[in-house]
Formats: sequence, C-alpha cells, structure tokens
Amino acid sequence: MSTTQAVEIEQHPWEPFLPSNAKLLLLGSFPPPRKRWSMDFYYPNITNDFWKIVGSIFFDDSFRFIIKSEKRFNLPQITDFLENRGIALYDVAAAVIRKENNASDLHLHIVEPTDIKKLLSRIPHCRTIAVTGEKAAETLLAPFGADTPKIGCNVFIPSLAGGVTVWRMPSTSRAYPLALEKKAAYYRRLFEAAGITL
Repeated sequence: MSTTQAVEIEQHPWEPFLPSNAKLLLLGSFPPPRKRWSMDFYYPNITNDFWKIVGSIFFDDSFRFIIKSEKRFNLPQITDFLENRGIALYDVAAAVIRKENNASDLHLHIVEPTDIKKLLSRIPHCRTIAVTGEKAAETLLAPFGADTPKIGCNVFIPSLAGGVTVWRMPSTSRAYPLALEKKAAYYRRLFEAAGITL
C-alpha cells in the first residue's frame, strides 16, 4: 500500500525590504531552510557570498557585515547600509514547495510568484532590478516574454513600471563555481550602472 505525503507549501518568511529611496531591487529565488539562517533577513546563510561581496565592493572588507567571533551577520549594520544606499531586497517567489529539504533552486517549485509590478509601485525611484541566479531570472522574465540574458548582462522591459532594466547576476551561493573576487566584479558593475554610490 502506498502512502501519500502531504505537500508543504512554504510562505515567504519576511516582508520585502523596500527603502523609500531605493534605486535598485535585488531579487533572489527564495530563502534557504530556517536551519541555515544566521539572521532573520535576506541571504542569511553564513556560507553564502552575498554580504561578503557587498562588503568587499563598498568597504574593501569582505567581512564588514560579519561578526566573526559569533559566526553571524551584523543585521543593524546591514539594514543601515541598505537604507543609506537605496537598495531594496526581496525574492521572485512568495510561496514555494521544496522537493528536497535544501536550498537548491533545482528542487524549488514556485507556487506563487512575487507580484513584481506591485513591488515596484512601492519604490517609484527604482529603474533597475538584479536577479541573483538563473531560476530567479527565468521566473521574473518569463511573464514578459523576455529571454534570460547571460550572466552580467541585462534586458530592458518597457512594459514593467514604465521601463526597467533587469540584470542577471551570478548566484552568490558557494555551490556556484566562481571565485568571490570574480563575483564581486560583476556586482560592482551592476551597482555602478544603477547609480549606487560606491
């Protein structure tokens, strides 16, 4: 006799982080499982390169946002930085099913995509979106009939919020085989193009 396992739909754990002065919206796919969090905020996995990339670009210090002695991120420092620079954060999925109990995009089934138009209506100065990874790029661009650009490249979506440029960035996961310095070079170009003060 076969047993049917209940499918668990996971809702996004956080509200979008949307500073009123945001010029750039960064979108991942979905947060990792809670057991991998070292803070209650975006890119919470201490092994993920995202905050190291940001620290190295803006402060020449990849550990700027990390409390080394406690192996966790400095959340107040992170949110102050994002508000000061005008960087918004969310994900392309509001609800998902994890086919495996891990953070891999390969095993992520998106049940409810994020309403990007609604999100952008709350940050009217934003004209640049960056997606961190292939799944995030495909999920965001598919409804607009746009092809996914190569890593480090962008596509203009005229029908989105009066015209928005969408950049596809390399994944910041350690599983993505690219050195931190090379990832940082891609992100530096993005921040400069979006008009974020370095």
